[in-house]
Amino acid sequence: MEISKILADKTPSVSFEVFPPKQETNLAEVKAAAGAIAALKPSFMSVTYGAAGSTSKMTVEVAADIKNLHGVSVLPHLTCVASSKEHVANMLKQIRENNIDNIMALRGDMPKDGIVCHDYEHASDLIRDIRAQDPTICIGGACYPEGHIECAHKSDDIRFLKEKVDAGCNFLTTQMFFDNNIFYNFLYRVKDIGINVPVVPGIMPITTAKQLSRSVQLSGTSVPERFKAIVDRFGDDPVSMRQAGIIYASEQIIDLIANGVNHIHVYSMNKPDVAADILNNLKGIIN
Repeated sequence: MEISKILADKTPSVSFEVFPPKQETNLAEVKAAAGAIAALKPSFMSVTYGAAGSTSKMTVEVAADIKNLHGVSVLPHLTCVASSKEHVANMLKQIRENNIDNIMALRGDMPKDGIVCHDYEHASDLIRDIRAQDPTICIGGACYPEGHIECAHKSDDIRFLKEKVDAGCNFLTTQMFFDNNIFYNFLYRVKDIGINVPVVPGIMPITTAKQLSRSVQLSGTSVPERFKAIVDRFGDDPVSMRQAGIIYASEQIIDLIANGVNHIHVYSMNKPDVAADILNNLKGIIN
């Protein structure tokens, strides 16, 4: 099913993200984890795309398993920073051949070796090309409530976001954030510029202090004092930190739903137990 149709439903729901392995020898393990998350019956599952397309084959394979073996709608990612137009056309063909109706179109992180392909300069270029090739596929795009880490001015970042939507993007998913007020303020800003597609908040359960440090380093996401206190108090106790991180993420989701945000995407990091614990905390809120 197209993600846009799922997002049109007013019933609250949660979706989850998984990532393919870096090595094909670990593919069975990742498929098992994805299957366990799919068994929780999320509204959909996204499957990420390795740096410079390093996991492109496995991204489609994992997504196809989720869709065709477990009956859960999927959103495979596709990045363009190191992709030629020929490669994108081939990936789109594979996605459609596996009965997948959605694609997440991203620029992607710059490769460590610095080798890029200049067929696409921005995610909006990729979205425009996908839409030209396939007018019916549902396209998602990324957005950054606190501004993209490479963009100096938030106003420019919002303008670039409008270009993605105008290019054919059907919905947007945010980078993680730890303060819901940042998301609510972001919604006002995007509506002011005329962005009317659904915006899905992305929530990451932080279960270790190391995970928080790495996430902040990569994304530039700010950490509220309340969550800093949690990490300071429980960061050296793995069991307590895991529980506190899951509760914090669950409270974010509950607040979002209470404020009329019905669909939340969780960056579950291939952890079925974390996904299950979050859904257990939402019993009676999400049916």
